[in-house]
Formats: sequence, C-alpha cells, structure tokens
Amino acid sequence: MALHGLTSITMGVPNVAETAAYYTDFGLTPDSGGWFTSRDAGRQLRIVHTATRRLVEVRVGVDTPDDLAAAASHLKRLGVQGVIDALTLTAYDKTTAVRAVLEVAPRLVQNPVAATEYNGPGRAQRTGARAPGVLRTGRVRPRKLGHAVLGTTDFEATTAFFRDGLGFKASDYIKDHGAFLRCSTDHHNILVLAAPVAFLHHTSWQVEDVDEVGRGAAAMLEGNPERHIWGLGRHHAGSNFFWYLKDPAGNFSEYYSDLDCIVDDQLWTPEVLEGAKGLFSWGPPPPPSFLAPEDLAALMTGSHSEPR
Repeated sequence: MALHGLTSITMGVPNVAETAAYYTDFGLTPDSGGWFTSRDAGRQLRIVHTATRRLVEVRVGVDTPDDLAAAASHLKRLGVQGVIDALTLTAYDKTTAVRAVLEVAPRLVQNPVAATEYNGPGRAQRTGARAPGVLRTGRVRPRKLGHAVLGTTDFEATTAFFRDGLGFKASDYIKDHGAFLRCSTDHHNILVLAAPVAFLHHTSWQVEDVDEVGRGAAAMLEGNPERHIWGLGRHHAGSNFFWYLKDPAGNFSEYYSDLDCIVDDQLWTPEVLEGAKGLFSWGPPPPPSFLAPEDLAALMTGSHSEPR
C-alpha cells in the first residue's frame, strides 16, 4: 500500500505540563519541543497547548513523492485542497479541523521480540521456571504508537477524508457509528467515531504481550486509582488485549498487545459490527464514561476554560 504507517500525532491540551508528566509515567520518553518518543519508533507524540483537548495533527508515512500526488488528486475529488511542499502533503479534515500530513519517510522496522512461552494442555513450553511475566521488574515502555481515535460530528465526511482522500483502508465498521481504518498492516491506525463534538477519544500504544498490558496498567494505577477507565479485556475488532487509562486532560490512553495484522488486503473481509462486538470480546463491560466521556457536554458548550 502507498501508506505505510502512522508516524506521529500531536495532541492539544489546556494543561500541558500535567499531561506531559502523565505520559512520562505511561512509559514514553520526553524529548525536545514537547515531543515524546516510543521505544522503537522515535518521536510519536507531541503535546501542545490548546484551549480544549483535541487531536491537532496526524502524520502518516508514504514511500515516494508520487504517493503524495496521488493523495492530493483523491482529496481534490472530495473538495479538499492538499498542499504539497517538498516531501509532505498537508490537508485538513473540514469537520474536525485535524491536520493530516503525509510525509515521505522510511518504513518502521521493529526488531523481533522472542515470543512469550506459555504452558497449555499437553504443551509445556516453559518448565522448571516461573513465568517471565511474574519475574519482570523493569518499567513498561511502549514499543510504538498503534492508533488514535477521533470523534467527529460528520462521520461520513471524516471517514471519507481518511479513507477516500488520504488512502486509508477499511478493516471493519461499527454500524452507523465507527470506521476502523488502517495505513499500515495493523488492523487500524485511525478509528473514526460519530460523536456530538470533535475530540480525541484515545491513543493506543503497543507493548510486548498481555503481561505488559497488565503490568503497565498496574504501575499507572499505583497511588492513582482515578486513572482507571476500562480493562483488562480483549477486543473483537482488532483482537487485541487492552487496558484504558485517563490522562489529566481527559484523553484516554491504551496499552495493547496482539493486534490483528493484515498483510494481504485480498484475504481480509471487513465486518459491520453491532452491539458488544463493536466494543469487546471479553472483559468487564465498558463504563458509561468510556462511551461518552464526562467532559463532552463541556466541550460542546465551550465551557472549558484555559488554566489561569
């Protein structure tokens, strides 16, 4: 595919310092200019000041300048102007005001991590030692940014912007409500959600296995139980294990592992999911605040004020 990865996002929040401290606790490494790096993919999150919390920018890798020209042509058919400058294409989703930047960039190559050994019926892969997951003591550090979830007041238009304009591919849909879109072999890199206001719902970060999902969440919750939102569980769309936490600005952040990988587009058939399937396969039911974050009414009325 012409697109090959979600390289970074920029998150806007009213309380930059407090939110930055949270993502440092989450396992990302602070860098200059408000950037944070993941373990394998470098600068992937930038936090900037905005009046309300929102997704400001997504950056997506492409292979060649020809890919930029093709995307600009597709955007033009939607009535969206794309600006090509050197090795980037910049365009804005009219509904959410999110800035999308396609950039010619090398593909991410992650060094393989040895598979975790698990014992099962008639299968003793690990003998004479405790499970690695209970012996780990190091800090959990996300390997890479997996996806961002964007609420929009015009679901069809924002979905078309990413899918038909920029060139994302559809992996699955939540009936009348959500579109799981990919710009890599990951099941999804952007999830577009119908919402009463444009906002950033969550970002999702890859860790090695389900033990790291649990260890990361446990460390985040120690002394800060209010950070917990939802988990541990496993999604149907994407199949990944998950645990969601909340940052001080109100955005959710997710540790995930074992996400579906789509290498051959011809071998994947998107589903239209309804009911619980659109949310999870197993785990505790999602709390109301996950489906409708508590500050949405304030975002709609503009009652969030900047810190004084």
